[in-house]
Amino acid sequence: MTSKPFTTCLWFDDQGEEAARFYTSVFKNSHITAIQRYTEAGPGPAGAVFIVEYELNGQKFLALNGGPDNFGFDEAVSIMVECEDQAEVDYYWDRLTEGGAEIACGWLKDKYGFRWQIVPTRFFELMRDPDPEKVARVTTAMMTMMKLDIAALERVYAGD
Repeated sequence: MTSKPFTTCLWFDDQGEEAARFYTSVFKNSHITAIQRYTEAGPGPAGAVFIVEYELNGQKFLALNGGPDNFGFDEAVSIMVECEDQAEVDYYWDRLTEGGAEIACGWLKDKYGFRWQIVPTRFFELMRDPDPEKVARVTTAMMTMMKLDIAALERVYAGD
């Protein structure tokens, strides 16, 4: 049995290095750890980027330039970024929607088509309240938002 940490692999057509550089520019404490290139054996052109290994906040990722047989990213898989405050929510939301799209309920699609959830820690705290009416109000409000707004969630939680 392995005790090594997991690595998330994201398959791109040929934008793996570009995506890895973008993601490592967005997240602090992040960096590219290795770049591997195709050899004459292929299947891509010799010298072209094949794999980019990188870390985002200590989590390992691998960008694979697998070619046009890319199956694409969909809503079934996303990465959740837990944020301490609204400034952090705004920062990640603004950076990751550049060239992408807002979805709903704190979800977005970046310019590579990958989905992210930008969620304030406070949201989880509100959702853990034992009062089902408060939780229902927060849930209803969240369902109307694109980017989550902590102050608005707190107002409905309080019954305002």
